Amino acid sequence: MHTPFSELSSLARRMERSSVAGQVTSALGLSLVVSGLERAVGIGAHCTVQGSGGPVLGEVVGVDAAGTRLLPFGNWDGVRSGDPVKVTQAATEIRPDAAWLGRVVDALGRPLDGRGHLPEGDAPRPVRAGPPPAFDRRRVGPRLATRLKVMDAFTPLCRGQRMGVFAGSGVGKSTLMAMLARHAQPEVIVVGLVGERGREVQDFIRDDLGEEGLARSVVVVSTGDQPPLMRRQAAWTATAVAEHFRDQGKQVLLLLDSVTRFAMAQREIGLAGGEPPTSKGYPPTTFAELPRLMERTGPGSGAAGDITALYTVLMDGDDMDDPVADAVRGILDGHIILDRRIAERGRFPAVDILRSLSRMLPECHTAEEYALYRAARQAAARHADMEELIRIGAYRKGSDAEVDAAIRLSGPLEALLGQSKRETLAPEETFANLRACLDAAGIAVPAG
Repeated sequence: MHTPFSELSSLARRMERSSVAGQVTSALGLSLVVSGLERAVGIGAHCTVQGSGGPVLGEVVGVDAAGTRLLPFGNWDGVRSGDPVKVTQAATEIRPDAAWLGRVVDALGRPLDGRGHLPEGDAPRPVRAGPPPAFDRRRVGPRLATRLKVMDAFTPLCRGQRMGVFAGSGVGKSTLMAMLARHAQPEVIVVGLVGERGREVQDFIRDDLGEEGLARSVVVVSTGDQPPLMRRQAAWTATAVAEHFRDQGKQVLLLLDSVTRFAMAQREIGLAGGEPPTSKGYPPTTFAELPRLMERTGPGSGAAGDITALYTVLMDGDDMDDPVADAVRGILDGHIILDRRIAERGRFPAVDILRSLSRMLPECHTAEEYALYRAARQAAARHADMEELIRIGAYRKGSDAEVDAAIRLSGPLEALLGQSKRETLAPEETFANLRACLDAAGIAVPAG
């Protein structure tokens, strides 16, 4: 059987482009030291180590008097002192194509779904690129209908906006992302599963995306058992794929789960490269890489589309002051906080509407919608202030009219905000139901 020309050209592009070679001098943990490459490669270059177990791709993470320090995209099993090392361009660029839609790839752009050859586009795209110039970018566009009631009403998402989903473990971050992937209606969805549990990958693709969702999606997967370079690369590759479709004029939704595992991978890389640990063991490069990754998304420029991005953040011990959570919150255009206590009450998505914020408000709501939003939020805040007294029976009905109204609203509002994975509701219906709840509670809504 003849090999298709497109596949031959793809293989040719992956061949070694340089004859510069060095050799392994020592190995300790994840780090491999190579001599003979000091003047040929810089930080971020890729090399292939020819070990007894086969070639292993590595990345340069440090250069010092001892030599060039490499970390692997696989593992160093079988690598010995004296093994040859060659410079390669593999993994520094990918060639996305429209044929990638409906496919599942790894961090290096190789197919994982067992569906054979993955066609490549003609134009190479670096996986690590800079953002568009700030003054060339459009402003954030109109509101997107997520069809998630709590988001459309209280934390609206706009075209080209970047939002963070913050929560502890097991509170519903991945489920919320899955609901967005299923219910939102962008032209292209790019899903980056960074450090994901291997058993959950098929569940996400088959149950959450489904055939219809997968048909307009590219899924980039790096599981938690893979080396830190692969986990970091998965975030870069997913972003590069989103940039490709943005530059084709498409409206792209990028879902990256999770940016915390990206930061953890960068921590392992930085520490192995000899960086000093700082806040909670994270080296300085971690906090430099976070904005470099997330500033690549957002509104496009010229004829390009936009990348609307959501990043999940795993908060250590549900602590919003966790260094990664704190850094990400300052970079993004809003944050959705998932609260464990709300999840324990059985309301999902477990969004805390008082602690969550979209920086696109109030412009993305109409005047009437914003009046409803403010009235409901103020009543919820009033109830939260008095919740402890209400729970222990220290508050007497009739003592405060505003508190009485907030108590009447709390049950219907909780019911309104709850939503199953398959349920959808248009934003207009959500606001109509919110008005009905406020009217029934006797809460006056100011004119918009």
